[in-house]
Amino acid sequence: MTHGSELSVHMRRVLDASRPAVFRALTDPRELARWWGPDGFTIPSAESDLRPGGAYRIAMRPPEGDPFHLVGEFLRVEPPERLAYTFRWEDPDPEDRETVVTLSLHDIGPARSELILDQGDFASERRRALHEEGWSQGLGKLGELLASQRD
Repeated sequence: MTHGSELSVHMRRVLDASRPAVFRALTDPRELARWWGPDGFTIPSAESDLRPGGAYRIAMRPPEGDPFHLVGEFLRVEPPERLAYTFRWEDPDPEDRETVVTLSLHDIGPARSELILDQGDFASERRRALHEEGWSQGLGKLGELLASQRD
């Protein structure tokens, strides 16, 4: 979604899990490795110091090719309702720049949550669209994972 001259991604997903379960899936490196990234990608490693000012580093391996890394710093860690962090690629594409991801969780039932994702401001429409596609596929996998963990 584009807001004026700002290039950002805004998504809303309803997930069949409680806010604490979703927050854990968003922050626990073992859980993250099970769903993170676009279809076909794997996560060989994920490291996280989950606290404001703490760093994270995620290795992503595409279906073909060498792994690359995503790094950043946690800005807000408020379980189970909010998470915000910087997002940048090691060895970035010339069109990349550091963005901020904000994830908000809201209860919508006993074991259902709404996830709101915002990320921006991107340097180009091409990079914004690439991230939107990646998030869409990754959040789809997250939804499947959480649904499969219910009773």
